[in-house]
Amino acid sequence: MSKQGKKRASPGADFEKNPLGDVELSDEDARQLEVVSKDISRAELILERNAQKHLLPVYEKRRTVTKAIPKFWPVALLNHPTIAMSAQHNTDQIALSYLEDVWITREAAEPRCFSIQFTFKENPYFTDSVLVKDYQYVPSPASASDAPDADGITPSMLDFSWERDVSPKAIKIKWKDDAHNLTKLYPRQQDDEDDDMPAEPGSIFNFFETAEDPFDLGVLIANDIFPEAIDYFLGHGTGAEDDSDDEDDDDSEEDEIDLEKPRPKKHRHA
Repeated sequence: MSKQGKKRASPGADFEKNPLGDVELSDEDARQLEVVSKDISRAELILERNAQKHLLPVYEKRRTVTKAIPKFWPVALLNHPTIAMSAQHNTDQIALSYLEDVWITREAAEPRCFSIQFTFKENPYFTDSVLVKDYQYVPSPASASDAPDADGITPSMLDFSWERDVSPKAIKIKWKDDAHNLTKLYPRQQDDEDDDMPAEPGSIFNFFETAEDPFDLGVLIANDIFPEAIDYFLGHGTGAEDDSDDEDDDDSEEDEIDLEKPRPKKHRHA
């Protein structure tokens, strides 16, 4: 009586299941990739610096034009779904309606860090005419001994990390009274101190009065909305919701999968 043996898989079966499973990276290849990666980072940083020199006068021209357009900045900001969600309270939107100007100032040596300035006209909520949110560059102690190259780039700049090297700052808004203190009326709420994201974002003005920026609003404003402000005002911004998706409700289940959108890049220039 013959024994019934196990059927052996064909030599190519494993490859068909996982055609990329045999990829290995040698130490030398890894080293060369790291070198090229730093070269790319260096080139991007130089481009960002040069871009600011050319963009600044254009933004100043836009600033002059938009100051004559009523509610340009409130409309541009609230046309982005993330800002609209953060300003979910009607009183937030009323307070933002007094916003006259938004301006981004970037550090010359480290343009990935910036300051956001919201300028308001007289309003019933606070006496401040300007609210500022700073994202300050905090270089590591080792960077003090870095020698810049011909373009002013140091090794520490190529090793830049937003989470490690940037410190967001908070300010205290001068609210006129408790009845108009939006951050007191709508505080940011945390269910668990260890949670990265608040359970309730509260008023959008917590963005200024709290150092932490869990929703990356600063990065979103500086790197997305500010450079594309005209498009957002007109409702054509790249981050705006596309209502045409509603027409595809009857499509296949595969098409209905909601993929998480990437967060705004922290190194893009404005």
